[in-house]
Amino acid sequence: MQPVDTELGTKTRIHQSSCNFDYTCIEGDCPSFIRVKTRPAKTGPAGAKTPPAGAARTMRAQPPADIAEPDRPVPGPDGYGVFMAGVGGTGVVTVSQVLATAALLDGLDILGLDQTGLSQKGGPVVSHLRFFAGEASGANLIGAGDADCYLGLDLLVAADPKNLAKADPERTLAVTSTSKLPTGHMVAHVDETYPEIDGMLAAIDGATRASASIRLDADRMADALLGTAMPANVLALGAAYQAGGIPVSAASIEEAIKLNGVAVAANIAAFRWGRVYVREGADGLVSLAGVSPAAALPETAAAAPGLGLDSVPARAKATARALLQRSGLATVPTDGAAALAEMVERRAADLADYQSASLASEYVDFVDAASAREREVMGERTELAEAVARYLHKLIAYKDEYEVARLHLRPGLHEAMRDAVGDYAGYRILLHPPALRALGLKRKISLGPLQRPALAVLKAMRRLRGTPLDLFGYAKVRRVERQLVADYRALLEAELNSLTPGTYERAVKLAQLPDVIRGYENVKLAGVERFGEQVRAVRSPDTRPVALTTKPAG
Repeated sequence: MQPVDTELGTKTRIHQSSCNFDYTCIEGDCPSFIRVKTRPAKTGPAGAKTPPAGAARTMRAQPPADIAEPDRPVPGPDGYGVFMAGVGGTGVVTVSQVLATAALLDGLDILGLDQTGLSQKGGPVVSHLRFFAGEASGANLIGAGDADCYLGLDLLVAADPKNLAKADPERTLAVTSTSKLPTGHMVAHVDETYPEIDGMLAAIDGATRASASIRLDADRMADALLGTAMPANVLALGAAYQAGGIPVSAASIEEAIKLNGVAVAANIAAFRWGRVYVREGADGLVSLAGVSPAAALPETAAAAPGLGLDSVPARAKATARALLQRSGLATVPTDGAAALAEMVERRAADLADYQSASLASEYVDFVDAASAREREVMGERTELAEAVARYLHKLIAYKDEYEVARLHLRPGLHEAMRDAVGDYAGYRILLHPPALRALGLKRKISLGPLQRPALAVLKAMRRLRGTPLDLFGYAKVRRVERQLVADYRALLEAELNSLTPGTYERAVKLAQLPDVIRGYENVKLAGVERFGEQVRAVRSPDTRPVALTTKPAG
């Protein structure tokens, strides 16, 4: 499970490349999963496994084999040091072993040490390699400032000052993967954000030859080009080789990959694609691979169906556009106001499809009033209205049974599944609605493609949401969700009515507090309690009464 940043905030996804297939995710409290049945690999000549014909999650194109050779470094009398910083379970030690084997094939002497500590899967791992043209001598550790090539396979580990001490600003070439790989703590605590990438890259640049540094999003590049992120470290190795940071030959590295015997074709392709990236640049790689820039070198995680707003129907988009045009949000001639208007329009379109144009209209009117009050007090600042737009939508568009049906029926679901696992044989939607749980059902129900009409009926019933005919709405969590919207609006109205420059920062903070509400069922209810506690803590100096019950609505 990995957190992923989306337009609608931080969500959680299954990271296919690192999944250990114990299926505990299915046992969790998420009300909706899709289980995809993959086709078995076909058997080719000599028993070799080949992907099914037409599988999307295979190599998009074979990389060229005749890539121009770089100027390879030659180890001096004191050797040539390669320092690698990554995390366990991603192949750092394997890359180290491949390089050591390649060095022996090239007739070089080698000293090395892998420091795995208590890393297990996801913990920090560093590897020291010292190459010698003659007989190896000295320690197997790379000392302070002695790294000639600094291979950052994980950004957090690479930016650690303890590891950067191995580098020298006049000597060290840095090749860094910028992939945002969350730590185990981040996965368990989704409110913890990933550190600013720019700050970590600046630290690496300050300790190495910044003008020569190479950066690449190895994880996503490998995923896009090869159908899996597992060879990401080998792809980064290819970039380091082509940048002139590795003192062994490409032929020996590829031979060492063959001798290792694991995912040989994918790892050789990854090594070559890394070389192509440095040799030809991003545009050249995209051209050779035959994929779009967004697919080959994405800057943000691809949004799965339901995680973004682009798949909203055209009618809902037109409704939102009309609502925005009659509001004051579309008439403010500043860049900040334009960005706010776009944010509101996209979320209003989602709400129009989520339930109705009336609900979208209420949302636009409230944000419009908040923005007008903010302009009156603070001029061109938009932080408060942006927070209101973001988190009021979050609270209104809670994921109930109708919403789960809507999301499963959105366009792009089948394309997303093919992109994730290839040419699949079938799928089942696993659901666990609170209403069925209240009746004693302990396990998730399973729906297949033949049950899509039932989902369509359920989606059509979303107009009943919040009415006496909403049978799902009587569950405790649904009543709390409805009450929470009313409480949040009352809280904001109180702040806006008395807004001054002195209370502005507090108002922004209060508007952002729904970010602590995550998950489903008991997890969400616990988040609602935290929200109430934090509201009271922020407002404690203020004695003005504001109703904030976080109790179920009737």
